[in-house]
Amino acid sequence: MEHTYTNGKLVLFKFLHGFIVLCMISTYPESATLPSPTLLGNESDRLALLDFKKRITEDHFDVMSSWNRSLHFCSWVGVTCNRSTERVLILNLKAQKLLSWGNSSRNWSSLKPTISEPILLLNIEFNSITGPIRNQLTALINLNILAISRNNLGGTIPGWIGNLSSLGTLYLGRNNLQGSIPNELGHMAGLVQFSAEENNLSGMVLSSFYNISSMRIFSVVDNQLHGELPPNIGTMLPNLIEISWGMNNFTGNIPVSLSNASRLQGIDFAGNKITGTVPGENLGTLQSLIWLNLEQNHLGIGKSGDLNFISFLANCTSLDELGFQGNNFGGRIPISISNLSTQVDYLTFGQNMIHGSIPNGIGNLINLAILAVEINHLQGSVPNEIGKLQNLVELYLDGNGLYMQKSGVEGSIPPTLGNCQSLLVLKLGDNNLTSAIPTELTRLSSLSISLNLSSNYLTGSLPVEVGDLIHLTELDVSRNKLSGEIPSTFGSCTSLERLYLQGNDMEGMIPQSLKDLRGLGELDISSNNLSGQIPDFIGKLKALKYLSLSYNDFVGELPKEGIFANANDVSVLGNHRLCGGIPQLHLPPCSQKNNLPSRGLLSSKVVIPTTCALAFIIALSCFFGACSMLKKSRGRPTTSRSYKDWKSSVSYSELVESTNGFSVDNLIGSGSFGSVYKGVFPSDGRIVVVKVLDLQQQGASKSFIDECKALGSIRHRNLLKIITTCSSIDSQGKDFKSLVFEFMENGNLDSWLYPRDEEQSSSKRLNVIRRLDIAIGVASALDYLHHHCEILIVHCDIKPSNVLLDEDMVAHVGDFGLARFLLEASNDLSLSQSMSAQLKGSVGYIPPEYGTGGQVSIMGDVYSYGILLLEMFTGKRPTDDMFNDGLSIYQFVTMALPDRVMDVVDPSLLINLEGDVKAKKFEEYLVVVMQIGLSCYAISPRERMLMGAVVRKMSSIRDSYLKV
Repeated sequence: MEHTYTNGKLVLFKFLHGFIVLCMISTYPESATLPSPTLLGNESDRLALLDFKKRITEDHFDVMSSWNRSLHFCSWVGVTCNRSTERVLILNLKAQKLLSWGNSSRNWSSLKPTISEPILLLNIEFNSITGPIRNQLTALINLNILAISRNNLGGTIPGWIGNLSSLGTLYLGRNNLQGSIPNELGHMAGLVQFSAEENNLSGMVLSSFYNISSMRIFSVVDNQLHGELPPNIGTMLPNLIEISWGMNNFTGNIPVSLSNASRLQGIDFAGNKITGTVPGENLGTLQSLIWLNLEQNHLGIGKSGDLNFISFLANCTSLDELGFQGNNFGGRIPISISNLSTQVDYLTFGQNMIHGSIPNGIGNLINLAILAVEINHLQGSVPNEIGKLQNLVELYLDGNGLYMQKSGVEGSIPPTLGNCQSLLVLKLGDNNLTSAIPTELTRLSSLSISLNLSSNYLTGSLPVEVGDLIHLTELDVSRNKLSGEIPSTFGSCTSLERLYLQGNDMEGMIPQSLKDLRGLGELDISSNNLSGQIPDFIGKLKALKYLSLSYNDFVGELPKEGIFANANDVSVLGNHRLCGGIPQLHLPPCSQKNNLPSRGLLSSKVVIPTTCALAFIIALSCFFGACSMLKKSRGRPTTSRSYKDWKSSVSYSELVESTNGFSVDNLIGSGSFGSVYKGVFPSDGRIVVVKVLDLQQQGASKSFIDECKALGSIRHRNLLKIITTCSSIDSQGKDFKSLVFEFMENGNLDSWLYPRDEEQSSSKRLNVIRRLDIAIGVASALDYLHHHCEILIVHCDIKPSNVLLDEDMVAHVGDFGLARFLLEASNDLSLSQSMSAQLKGSVGYIPPEYGTGGQVSIMGDVYSYGILLLEMFTGKRPTDDMFNDGLSIYQFVTMALPDRVMDVVDPSLLINLEGDVKAKKFEEYLVVVMQIGLSCYAISPRERMLMGAVVRKMSSIRDSYLKV
């Protein structure tokens, strides 16, 4: 997951720029050397300012009252005159809500100097000025500082700015400027500070810029510039203090010549495509270096020794910010990290390939405010020494359990974290943490943004001290092994907006104290052992937008007000003793007996309708006995839809009528064990899909039983919903078996990835977001089957044709004819079944261990999913003719990562990809998607990524891409 870290150092550094500007201005003489002013010069300035004043609306100009009160313009706010000449020296209209330059040519050109050429500074930053940079500014030939950043200026940077030969500082940042940086600017020999960050500039930084040896601050962060980092930049610009080129498309290696710019304090190359190693020995000579940001590049090769450069950075005694997140760094974090400057307060290693443990010496960095080592391959314990970091504000160690088989953060949460009394964010989710949650942690009243301990193996009950988290916005302890009741002390956590307790073993009733959580927006307590009635106060929580109560044992009437009035925002699946509610939730009507919280009603409320629903397969009661064990799932249900129980089995004659006699015109396709038809139920006009088993095929009857067994007991938004079945005799007296499913309006994924003709190809195009949504849907379904059913299910046939798409293009995994049930969970996370796989699956998607007599396991589905994911984004089947002579889709993708990923992407994804920024982001996210696919595709089952981690990572990619 991509984190946005809070860091004030860069902001402070930028603020100092403004201070430097003022200092520079104060050094200019007010001059005895200037000639005496003439009336003409003084009057010219006055008339120009009066003309400018006329064109500014009073509502948007806060200093207007000052300009109205005083007759003499030298006393106006924002205007500074030379005392001797009474000519305008500085015009500082920063943050005065200006909306326009003015429309008169006299407006600026009248400020043109007549004798003393006085104006040295023009500052109109932090306004809302639109339009291009006006060429009237060419008249201000004596300008030393031009600050027009943080407006809404458009157009290009005009080349005539290069004619302002006295200009030493040029601030153009945070506008909407486009085009390239004009070559003329490279001729400004006296330019000291150039800042054009956060625009839409493109092209390359021209070589003429490297001749400006006076340059101290060079910032072009967050544009669309490209080109290779010049190897000799440190030699050509020896006076550099700051070089900020992050968030562009620069390539190449980090120049070793930077060591020649001995006064460097800030280096920002983050968010580019820089490769190679970090020249630590060279950077270590920069005694003044304060911050080094190399995040989100392609540095490192994923091998041991990638981080050895850190030992050299110990020589930089002024360092306080180091960013290495989102690269390819492998190996261990070196012990030498303990030798870094104790001033370091920002340190990130997240989203790399780092293994091993966190060195105990981390405790030496006593001023650390942000430490992020999330989404790596860490192992070992969370070191107790982290408790020494009493200035810690944000700690990210989550996502190191992605490779739980042989790594992951193991052990318990150290109570010493309670010493970190400044923590605002603590994320330890997706690891192997065990034992109870220490009370020291829940006493950290400083926690105000997030406490995330999800997806671990934490036991015991939630400490009552959780009520001390009075400032906390988000608490996530989902998918653990927590027991006990929901603490009533939660009522004190009045700042909570998101509370996730799902997937535990908590019991008891919903405490009344939750009514005090007025700002609660999301509440998920699904998949626990909670009971009792659902309190009315939940419907009165006006901020509540998402509520999941599914898979508990709640009883009685469901409220109808508030969030309960919208079936899309609430989920109550798996609570068989609930009644009432709005019709869209399809709960049974309430009677006096319904409303009694008596467990004795179970026999009359559940057994009777269940018996009716399953009467048509009484002969199969043995395996439905196994299905009844699947009464609970762990984890947050990913559905907000309700469903009706299976209707009584449909007759053969009804199916004949609904399919027009199983007409060829109604035939949708054929599968391993039969044919699939589109049908319309004559009784209610509902469109359905009828799967007719070919009982002459060996294994067809077992396939029917297995599919009934699987689909009869599971409910998930991304699993195909079965409506009914038919086990009867056909018109010729032969055995007849069929399954009836809900109709998927958009067919299967295979038909979208590989349209049959050109006309279909133009209409069936899946964009990036659609593919991400579908991939997440399939992963969510598999995560549910693998980890959140009491009897775990292995699908055994994941491929595009078994992924169905409804009218909203939501993915539904279907065809459970090959599914296997793992009746006993194993401590081995592969959760294998002691039976031969017998090459279960389809050619191209079968994991290699099945072919060598391996056992069926959930990791086999993960392997098939990895192929599916690569297929979705390359548009290549794993059985494509190009994959021969040892070349597979795995190698096809591996050879392209990370720099040539666009060479292997499905060309149809590029059709509507417009804009360099969008293309850049697409390429970045595509690399991560492919890496996830390759991780799932690993030859060794123990190295494959678990589906829960896939869901979280893919969801993060989709959410981040949507922001683009």
